Amino acid sequence: MDLPVMPPVKPMLAKSVARIPPDMQYEAKWDGFRAIVFRDGADVEIGSRTGKPLTRYFPELVAALAERLPPRCVLDGEIVIARDGKLDFDALTERIHPADSRVRTLAERTPASFVAFDLLALADESLLDVPLADRRALLTMALSGVSAPVHVAPATTDIEVARRWFDQYEGAGLDGVIAKPLALRYLPDERAMFKIKHERTADVVVAGYRLHKSGPIVGSLLLGLYDDQGTLQHVGVSAAFPMKRRAELIDELEPLRMADVESHPWAAWAQEAAHETARLPGAPSRWSGKKDLSWVPLRPEWVAEVAYDHMENGARFRHTARFRRWRPDRTPESCTYAQLEEPVGYDLAEIFGPQD
Repeated sequence: MDLPVMPPVKPMLAKSVARIPPDMQYEAKWDGFRAIVFRDGADVEIGSRTGKPLTRYFPELVAALAERLPPRCVLDGEIVIARDGKLDFDALTERIHPADSRVRTLAERTPASFVAFDLLALADESLLDVPLADRRALLTMALSGVSAPVHVAPATTDIEVARRWFDQYEGAGLDGVIAKPLALRYLPDERAMFKIKHERTADVVVAGYRLHKSGPIVGSLLLGLYDDQGTLQHVGVSAAFPMKRRAELIDELEPLRMADVESHPWAAWAQEAAHETARLPGAPSRWSGKKDLSWVPLRPEWVAEVAYDHMENGARFRHTARFRRWRPDRTPESCTYAQLEEPVGYDLAEIFGPQD
């Protein structure tokens, strides 16, 4: 492979802002695996956000990219899996599997798509120093007529359209909106763009915590919601606390600390078989590897208000929730899934065309 921009390349990133800024290019924020695609003739490589290769996990995409992309190019985009008109991040994570046979089975069962939204190189020319508006024009020209599973991300410079997308696209499983300055050069690994994400709040039960890697202070709070059967389900964590606050939480939560996990609603996490049917705190995964996932059980008596962007398959927070405050006025039993706001459904085919 001999391209003007060579792997590994870390993608340009975005920083969070509260509102959609004016006078920019706007795109949907795709909920998938960020990927830099390099094609030089028959050679195709896919790099992750960290620069590590993703190529072996998406053989069906490698074949499609080799067939549909310009002969020599470097693209920034997102790998996604669409099912039933929505993005399915769970199906995407299943693709990161050590067994080649499993990867190929899933490639047939849940094929992935690639959504391109930036062009870093074309033929023998690096475009890293070319303004975004010009890169966008070159991208749409280079991928004119491209077909599924390769797509060009919709983009607009109309802020009113972007505001409409912000509301509509959530129903298709998208994260929000990305805003990019029109004169922006491509800056790898720099937060030079802006992301505007959906945020809602929920009252959750705090049922345990994990210790921080630096010592006996709280690393993350383990959060739960009650389902229709009255079972407390693990729905995610809240982890963004200043170091001083982490130490204070240890003392605050001490009265709730349980001597053992036997009478805790999540006692089954220690049983290997339980992990086959539920995601419980302490469950091993291919993402955690040898990471210590032990946790401290708490009597599920305290309620916290947290902010979240959206739910994954309606069952758990897609990203780390943000702690807002304690809610002594709420009972744990009142913290159910019923309080969660569901976005209006929106067919993904409306965004990038019918899926094959």
